[in-house]
Amino acid sequence: MPVAAKTPKSPRTRPFSAKMAAELSIRLPQIYPDAHCELVYSNPLELLVATILSAQCTDKRVNLVTKDLFKRCRTAEDYASIPQDELEAIVHSTGFYRNKAKNLRAMGAALVAKHGGEVPSTLEALAALPGAGRKTANVVLGNAFSINEGVVVDTHVGRLSQRLGLTSFQDPIRIEQDLIKLFPRDSWTDLSHWLIFHGRRRCPARKPDCPHCELQDICPSVPKLVS
Repeated sequence: MPVAAKTPKSPRTRPFSAKMAAELSIRLPQIYPDAHCELVYSNPLELLVATILSAQCTDKRVNLVTKDLFKRCRTAEDYASIPQDELEAIVHSTGFYRNKAKNLRAMGAALVAKHGGEVPSTLEALAALPGAGRKTANVVLGNAFSINEGVVVDTHVGRLSQRLGLTSFQDPIRIEQDLIKLFPRDSWTDLSHWLIFHGRRRCPARKPDCPHCELQDICPSVPKLVS
C-alpha cells in the first residue's frame, strides 16, 4: 500500500515564521522607534478622508491635497454637500479623482444618515462606508482610535511579509490572517508602521538596499534579491 503523502504545514504554523516574527518584534521597534502613520490628520474624519485618497497615491501627495481640502470640508455634512466638480478639482492630483470625489461625498452622506455625522469606531461600520474597506478601517481604528482589530496590509506590508517568510500568500486578507497569528494583538498597528517604514526606506519593490539592510542577516530573500 502506497504511503499517503504528508500534508504540508501551512506557512502560518511553520516554526520559521514564528521565530522570524519573534525576532522582528524585537528588532523593528529598535530600528524604527518613531514609526507612525505619515498621513497628516487631526481627527478621525480627516484620517478617514486621507486614507481613502491614498489609494494608488503617495502619502506625500495626499498631504498636499488635504492641506486645502480640510479647510473646505470640516464635517461629514461638508463632504455630503460639496459639489462633485468642486471636490474633483481639489483631489484631482491624487488620481482616480472622479471616483474618489464620488466616494467622499457618499461617505459624508452615510456618516450623516447612519452615524450622526461621526466616524464610527467599529471595523464593520467603517469598512461599509463608501470608498473604505477593511484596510482603511484598520488604518482609522488603529491610528485614530488606538483599537487593534487587524493589521493594515498595503503594498509594503504585503511585499515585506513575503520577503521575510511570514506568509506565502499574495492576497491581502490571507496575509493579514497570517500576521495576526504571528504577532501579539497590541502590536498590530505598530507592525504595519514598522514594515511600511522599512519598505519605503530600505526594501522597495525594485532595487532593495540589501547590503545596508538591518535585517539582512535574518532575511531569507537576500540571496535571491542580491543575485
